Amino acid sequence: MLLLALILAAINLRPGITSLAPLIERIAAELALSRSLISLTTALPVLCMGLLAPLAPRLALKMGLERTIALCMGVIALALLLRLAGHNAVILIGSAVLLGAAIALAGPLLSGFIKRYFMDRMGSVVGWYSLSMAIGGAGGAVLTAPATQVLGDDWARGLALWALPALLGLLLWSCLPNRLDADELSDSNAGLPWRKPRAWLISAFFAIQAGLFYALATWAVARYHEAGLSLLHSNSLFSVSMLMGLPSSFLLPWLAQRLGNRYLLLLGCGLLSSLSLAMISFAPTFLPELWAVSIGLGLGGSFALSLVLPLYEAGSPLAVSRWTAMMLFVGYSMACVTPVLTGLARDVAGNYQLPFMVLTSLGLLMTLLAWIMGARRPN
Repeated sequence: MLLLALILAAINLRPGITSLAPLIERIAAELALSRSLISLTTALPVLCMGLLAPLAPRLALKMGLERTIALCMGVIALALLLRLAGHNAVILIGSAVLLGAAIALAGPLLSGFIKRYFMDRMGSVVGWYSLSMAIGGAGGAVLTAPATQVLGDDWARGLALWALPALLGLLLWSCLPNRLDADELSDSNAGLPWRKPRAWLISAFFAIQAGLFYALATWAVARYHEAGLSLLHSNSLFSVSMLMGLPSSFLLPWLAQRLGNRYLLLLGCGLLSSLSLAMISFAPTFLPELWAVSIGLGLGGSFALSLVLPLYEAGSPLAVSRWTAMMLFVGYSMACVTPVLTGLARDVAGNYQLPFMVLTSLGLLMTLLAWIMGARRPN
């Protein structure tokens, strides 16, 4: 029951964002919005996921961890239902803010939930957790366009469809008993680990991989289409990237626990992501399926492994939530500007090659951070 609740909550953390990617050019055209403005539908949730993450441990102390996550599921469902009125640009962007607020609170608490109930098998459970997020993200990217066609070719209905799994999540989490341990109450005045250099390294790594993911989720289809591939082919390549995040999201946390060297795996994921981004930047029509597969593996693995890192740095579930809250605060606050700047750079440069070259440089920086964390890992 606990694992099922974790999986269902994780599934609901991504579709509200990735479901926009296959429709973003159409929505921008129909609502007469610039690319930089329509990218706010991706950027604002990510910004909220960063800015509001530090509130999660405090709210959990007042309401209880399980009830707070149930509340988040309800708010996600409400935000997605609001997209039925998404032909109004203000409502569409407002739903993105509401969605980001709910995800911001849920993320750190789910890490604490794993530490509380699954401490003896964190690697495998984080694998299920990250796999479930990847399934949700891939589902949003792959299924939204055909669902829109079935629902009268109304993209607002296609986006709102993802409220259904959120409502199911609300129902399941409302059934779980609330719990607050005595050691967590005694630790209630502790803050985020701002003074720990290692927390900053983890946060910076997370920021870059998240920024790359959301930039690709927003603009990868447009990049392929601009390079001369059909819209159908471009959408299929993006779908392949999202789907390839599934095996890496599940296997790499498990491998990290088995091998005992998560930083070597992080380094490999960074190198694979950088190579893939370079090919998408300079030769997007050369073996595009290969690079779609490799970017999915690289970024999916980077994200899954970054979720593991706070679990090994803190003792109690609430302390893990604080490390995760800092990681998400710093990471998403920085990552939210990546899709906006990518769209703005496209408007200024007139093509997507320049912004994707910058994304490649960020991939190399992410690889460097993985090497530094491995070199300075605690004994």
